[in-house]
Amino acid sequence: MPLDALVTGRIATFAGEAGFGWVEAVGIKDGRVAFAGSAIELETRADPFTVRHELDPDEVAIPGLTDSHLHLADGGIALEQVDLESSRTLDAGLALIADANRRLPDGGWIEGHGWDPDRWGRWPTADDLHRAAPGRRVALWAHDHHSLWVSGPALETAAVDRDTPDPPGGIIRRSDDGAPTGVLHEGASRLVTDRVPRPTEDRYERLIAALAQQLVALGVVAVHDPGALALQTGLGPSIAAYRRLAARRALPLRVHVCIREEQLAAAAEAGLRSGDRLSADGERARLGWLKLFADGTLASRTAALLEPIESEPGRPLPAGTERGVFITPPERQAELAARAADVGIATIIHAIGDHAVRAALDALEPTAGRTALMPRLEHVQLLHPDDRERFARSGIAASVQPVHLRADAAAARRLWGDRAERNGYTWRTLLDSGAVVAFGTDAPVEPIDPWPGLSMAVTRADPSWPAGTPPFGPGEALTLERALRAACVAPPQTAGERDRGRLVPGQRADLVVLSIESLIEPVIPGGALATARPRLVLVDGQVGYEA
Repeated sequence: MPLDALVTGRIATFAGEAGFGWVEAVGIKDGRVAFAGSAIELETRADPFTVRHELDPDEVAIPGLTDSHLHLADGGIALEQVDLESSRTLDAGLALIADANRRLPDGGWIEGHGWDPDRWGRWPTADDLHRAAPGRRVALWAHDHHSLWVSGPALETAAVDRDTPDPPGGIIRRSDDGAPTGVLHEGASRLVTDRVPRPTEDRYERLIAALAQQLVALGVVAVHDPGALALQTGLGPSIAAYRRLAARRALPLRVHVCIREEQLAAAAEAGLRSGDRLSADGERARLGWLKLFADGTLASRTAALLEPIESEPGRPLPAGTERGVFITPPERQAELAARAADVGIATIIHAIGDHAVRAALDALEPTAGRTALMPRLEHVQLLHPDDRERFARSGIAASVQPVHLRADAAAARRLWGDRAERNGYTWRTLLDSGAVVAFGTDAPVEPIDPWPGLSMAVTRADPSWPAGTPPFGPGEALTLERALRAACVAPPQTAGERDRGRLVPGQRADLVVLSIESLIEPVIPGGALATARPRLVLVDGQVGYEA
């Protein structure tokens, strides 16, 4: 049978367990790689109807990328919310909020994300919001999405006052007299978010499709969506939107969609298991994992640690949080992971501090091998040496986001002291131990662009850092080839997809064409790899994007 398409040029297949696996040509039939090798041999398989994609001499092709941790549904919604990421000061952020207040109709909520107490020099307050949007209900996620900045009217709507106790796994930030200041950490955020109107299925559907197309243009052909931030009823509107998109074959990429604790019963009742299609009429949306939270984050000072956080003069921690916070107690993590495995659903656990990582490994080890998808730990930012071998030994993957190092490096050095570079962001150590390490971005916490993170995995540095800042833990730097495998090969492996991630016969024909400059070593911080932009992206052998 003649080929449907033929790609010729310098192509990295990632065949085998090491190396780029360069070939001259890839032939595509029925959406899969039918041949990879010599261009002369492939010519005998082409006919006048074969679509030809010829790479320029200064181009290369690699397999399509999979983002192993990207909130696609919530990231789509964020496209229409206030974005404070670029606000260098509190006043600049308040100006954006004031503008939103003028544009929105009376009675509506202002929602958004991206503020950072380290960037602004202090924790913002409800009084600050009163200056920008008096009388308005406001709910704004921090950069790490683990702290919520809310207005006085929002606190009133949620009936949160000085007599409201901290909920389990959450902290209400308070003034000296016990009154809420306007910042809710971790589980306390749901006191307000549960009162915010949910996006409709139609809105999710429209914005998921829009963001998904942006991702394909960046070379991302699949994502693992860790699930909704707000409390869900049943399976929730975002999963309904994914079902509708898949049924209409309107998803430009593949998605594994996670559920949260409150959705587990509904998924089990529907007979869904990890890897199952969400719609019988389309294969691109599938059920992923149960997503749990062990602890908080570095920036919110809520990562669960084996040793206390370093003290900060003038910025005292809420009492009892010197070693962070367990959002979900360890015994509850184990109980939920076991319950999910019993119905064929794998579990991933957000774990940033070294105590959280240890507890999450304890919870997941009994479930390894029981589901079609690998159990995973998300983030793994601080890893005690005693736990380094447990991932490979237990068959638990590490899903990490190298781009976090851009914002985290200074705070990690300050808050974790000597532990930061000794035990922090240990991607090379994990790979050397034999663990599966999958890369992602954690968008919308970070931008959806995967290339800056790939660059940071190799360089352990970023041009946004102050001049003279040394690389962070350079001994944990990866080679370019290992970094690309963590973005192309490993994420499908964690999702049980044996037919994705490489350009070898039988695999899905997902391919990205880049300038050869992007893959020239040594990689320079902020250089060609960090700013790479594909000219052509194929998904299942079809053009998903062309510049």
